[in-house]
Amino acid sequence: MKIAFTTNGTDWDARIDPRFGRTDYLLFYDEDSKTMSSVDNREIINVEHGAGPKTAQKIFDNGAQVLITGNGPGGNAARILDQMELKIYVGAGGMTVREAYNAYLNNQLKQGVNNA
Repeated sequence: MKIAFTTNGTDWDARIDPRFGRTDYLLFYDEDSKTMSSVDNREIINVEHGAGPKTAQKIFDNGAQVLITGNGPGGNAARILDQMELKIYVGAGGMTVREAYNAYLNNQLKQGVNNA
């Protein structure tokens, strides 16, 4: 399974970004291969409209089945993510990626309302 994290960096020690659409990076962890990759999302900072859907498209393009984030996606992005049947977990803002992943494994994150 591939898990996407909204982050401010590109490794296990990066902090989870509470923002969804305007997150600095998307970090992807593939549990099967135990590999990590990232997508730089900082160009979206100057986009006036549509940041959430554009970020959601990047998650789709990278094949994630789970999203771990801080506050969760807004309405337009949530609708796109619903079509992906992505499971969304919120409440990880301020944690490191490692802490958020462990919280996910231990069922300590809240499952978002906009998930399949």
